[in-house]
Amino acid sequence: MDAMAPLKSLPPLIAIPTAAKLLGISRSAAYRYAAMGDLPTRHLGGRVYIVTSLLYELISNADNGSEAA
Repeated sequence: MDAMAPLKSLPPLIAIPTAAKLLGISRSAAYRYAAMGDLPTRHLGGRVYIVTSLLYELISNADNGSEAA
């Protein structure tokens, strides 16, 4: 089974707390990483979302041992 399957089935944008759960990090850490630019974000309607496809790429690159661009 593909470990990334749950991520592939998500909508294009996800809330930061959802991304935190997927990554196994705290909500506050996810917000901090998003603010620092370490997580791919988009602002929409006054809210901040994580771009699912870019998060998938980030995780895939980390799994392959390469640095994210």
